[in-house]
Amino acid sequence: MKRKPIVAIVGRPNVGKSTLVNRLIGHRNSIVDDRPGVTRDRIYFDVEWQNKIFTVIDTGGIVPGDEDEIMLSIYDQAKIACDEADKIIFVVDGKDGVHPVDEDIANILRQSDKPVFLAVNKLDNPDSLAMMSDFYSLAIGEPIGISALHGSGGVGDLLDAVTSDFEIIEDVDSEETIKIAIVGRPNAGKSSIVNALLNEDRVIVSDISGTTRDSIDSRIKYHGKEFIIVDTAGIRKKAKVEWGVEKFAVDRAIRSIRDCDVAVLVIDATQGISDQDKKISSIITEAGKGLIVAVNKWDLIEDKKSNTINQFDLKIANEIPFLDFAPKIYISAVTKQRLNQIFEKSVEVYEQCTKRVSTGLLNKVINEAYVLNPPQSVKNARLKILYTTQINVQPPSFVLFVNNEELLKDHYKRYIENKLREAFGFFGTPIRISVRSRGDKNKK
Repeated sequence: MKRKPIVAIVGRPNVGKSTLVNRLIGHRNSIVDDRPGVTRDRIYFDVEWQNKIFTVIDTGGIVPGDEDEIMLSIYDQAKIACDEADKIIFVVDGKDGVHPVDEDIANILRQSDKPVFLAVNKLDNPDSLAMMSDFYSLAIGEPIGISALHGSGGVGDLLDAVTSDFEIIEDVDSEETIKIAIVGRPNAGKSSIVNALLNEDRVIVSDISGTTRDSIDSRIKYHGKEFIIVDTAGIRKKAKVEWGVEKFAVDRAIRSIRDCDVAVLVIDATQGISDQDKKISSIITEAGKGLIVAVNKWDLIEDKKSNTINQFDLKIANEIPFLDFAPKIYISAVTKQRLNQIFEKSVEVYEQCTKRVSTGLLNKVINEAYVLNPPQSVKNARLKILYTTQINVQPPSFVLFVNNEELLKDHYKRYIENKLREAFGFFGTPIRISVRSRGDKNKK
């Protein structure tokens, strides 16, 4: 299996790097905002051009020498991206002309020994093309004028140049992967968990709440099994989310939940269970995703006893009772205590999410459950379950064909769900049960 070539997109803040990425992948994915420094981490996307597939890394804007903590992290992330990449696209602002920071970045890129392609962005009209000649002074190579926003200009020429020696790759992702979204409220330790799992500083970690703004995909193998780890922005209460970048980040985090196979809900052990944890739990279960509850910062809990975990389990059961099906793990991103359980439990949960039950065995279990505890009559009419079938996975979904669907009450549906879990497991996954009426000559 051949590795996809990697192309890093770098440049100072607000020159249009994320806009170019969105243009390359064909839809809006990277967060775009007029303020500099919006993209903080390096974010990976797959791009196809002329039957050639490669990976693009969107990086934070580089400001060499900036002493601000976040800007230093952005610089480090961009440097790592360049080290990892096969080729580099250096984006500059054609309207601003050559900026001193562009010169500093060019000096760094010339030392990378990687092919660098100079993309002069924001050339939205023919008059602005005259600005291109100024960029020869960067000594990077021949400038290529583009308009990332409008797609006009030389975006195609840029891609032709970058991919000229790329091979056509088929079946890159033939191996099945499990996509794990790390989600939770801000500052619960999500990025620290991702970094610890990857054994590298892939995601910028800071004590400043809300550091992660984009959902970031990282591939990793554990015991021969491939996973995609998605770090997401912290999801705050809607009333506290400001319009703009943060709202887009929260929307992206929620979309990551909908796109994943297994969601790991990170709860801060030192803060306990919040209303927002309950809300995020609801988002995950409503999306029908596999779920693991990871209680992080367990190393900070003092005076732990043999029953401390049991007590926290009971607390979760009391405060979020609809998560009784989800496995709970107690971890520490700092000490890496039990971190590998994220991979191990994700494999188990994914197997449960994708489990199919034969129709014969399914009907046997439902019939036995009905005989053990028949539903009460409603106005002299009693529910009859005529037939049951599984119609889908992720989540496991079932249809009960009954004599009258109005006779199936919520409490009895929960009873059926519990019996399905007793018989078949479905540990870590929601279950969907729908009901359809079917004519019955003996219906009462």
